[in-house]
Amino acid sequence: MQSNKKDLVELARGTVIAVDGLTASGKGTIAKALAEHFSLPYLDTGLLYRAVGYQTVHNNGDPDNPSDSLIGCQFKPALLNSEILRSEKVAGYASRVSRHKSVREFLLRHQRQFAQNEEGSVIDGRDIGTVVVPNAEVKLFIIASLEERAKRRWLEMKDRSIETSLADITAYIETRDTRDENRAISPSVAAPDAFILDTTSLAKSETIEMAINIVVQKMMPDP
Repeated sequence: MQSNKKDLVELARGTVIAVDGLTASGKGTIAKALAEHFSLPYLDTGLLYRAVGYQTVHNNGDPDNPSDSLIGCQFKPALLNSEILRSEKVAGYASRVSRHKSVREFLLRHQRQFAQNEEGSVIDGRDIGTVVVPNAEVKLFIIASLEERAKRRWLEMKDRSIETSLADITAYIETRDTRDENRAISPSVAAPDAFILDTTSLAKSETIEMAINIVVQKMMPDP
């Protein structure tokens, strides 16, 4: 793959790659690796919702209130670089504000503007291939078992010296899945033409290699 990487980068120019998936499935890791491999701009839409959720609470607003959450959309861009957005508590806020149509419509404009450029893009989230860029040339939907995702997130928290239990993380992710998959606005589901990639039993390197190969196969012209 490395020997013809320059050709692949040129082939990928202008391509939009949508990476959707469940919490802690590995979609962010995969999306970042694809963006780096194919030299494409990358957008983590989940970080946008985390910023809105954090800003809403910082404003003393209620993430379950659409009006408060819409005001939270007016966060400063520098917030996106803050480590504070990486906490599980903020992730919960993000899931709550993401249910509001007004918030999704506000952020949708930014996401589509990012995607619509000559360079192409890699965008990850939960409704990228179905709502944000349904015409994306490549669509991946990343899954993994609840047990494996909970273990990954628990180890991640442990590495960051954040005290939590595996049981609590499992319960949180299960609740998050239910909320994301069953919300009335833009539920987290795979697009009909998305490739389903199950990362449950795959190492990080194997997952990335498989994702790269999927993208290459989708981009290659028919013989």
